[in-house]
Formats: sequence, structure tokens, C-alpha cells
Amino acid sequence: MRKQIALIMLLVFLALPALLFAQTQPPRVGAALPDLKIQKPADSAGLKYLGLSGSGTFAVDQVRAQALIIQIFSLYCPYCQKDAPNMNRFFGLIEGNPRLRGKIKILGIGAGNTQFEVNTFKKKYKVEFALVPDGDFKIHKIIGEVRTPYFIIVKLDGPKKREVVYSRLGVHEDVEAFLAETVRLTGIQ
Repeated sequence: MRKQIALIMLLVFLALPALLFAQTQPPRVGAALPDLKIQKPADSAGLKYLGLSGSGTFAVDQVRAQALIIQIFSLYCPYCQKDAPNMNRFFGLIEGNPRLRGKIKILGIGAGNTQFEVNTFKKKYKVEFALVPDGDFKIHKIIGEVRTPYFIIVKLDGPKKREVVYSRLGVHEDVEAFLAETVRLTGIQ
């Protein structure tokens, strides 16, 4: 009996670090995006762009679009700062194309950033799409504590709700290619 208890204690001792320090994984392509409660944008333009109203939180499926591109960024991330002009151009390509406008939306989530920090990033880099804070890292933790910038493309229509069709770390130098891939992966016509 003592040997069995000792063996069980040894197994628990060996498994404990894995249980305590287990990390969630980034969203997998083909899986459903976890149900996230996201703070609504503080600015009326951000609310209108996403098709939302009021204050509080919202779920991804409440965004009025066929696809949502989520960018996890941070004010303090030099790669995010470098990628801001590219993402602004990407946003312009979507909004300037009548075939895509309103069908694809972009949402930036500031990992560890307060509303003040998100506003600073938005103003400094002249970001026109919606940005929201995640000051307490709740969303960041749910999506696997990814590094920044991280991009997730979610299909909001179709048989699978909140289907992840793209999940990747890194900047997008060739925004035309990123847009073509977005259109291909989401099936938007």
C-alpha cells in the first residue's frame, strides 16, 4: 500500500509543473474561436465600423461582417509599430473596394494596454479601424498568450460559427497578398 501511495505522490509531483505552467495554444485553423467578451470601442467611429452600439462588452459574432481579422498588438511592440502603416494600407484596400467593404472588418486588441495606451497607438499611427484595450490580459490569455503582432481571421458566417481560417504571428509586408489570402480563406465574393 505504501508503495502505491509513494508512486501516486511521485506521479503527482512530476505532473504538477506541467499543470501549473500549462499554456493555452493559439487558435487552430479549423477550430472555433473561443467565446471572447471584448470591451466595446470607446470611440463612436469604432462602434459604428463594427456595427455595434452602446457600451460594455460584445462577442465576436455580434460584429456585422462576414469575416473579422483580429490583430493582437501592443503599444510597446516595435513590430506592431513597424506594421501599423501596412495595416492602415490593408484597411484602405478593404474599405476602398466596394466588393469587400463591410464584409471584412479589422479589430485590434491591445494586449496589456489600457484605454489610454490604445488611444495613444491609434493617434500616433493614425489607425482608422477599431482598437480595444485588454489591460488585464484576459483575452490574451484565452487565445494562448501569443506574441505580437498576431493575426487571427475568423469567418462569421457559414455552417461553423467563429471558424478560425488563419492564425499567425508576424507583420505583413505584402498587404495585397494578405488581402488576397484573406479573401481566398473566407470565400468572400
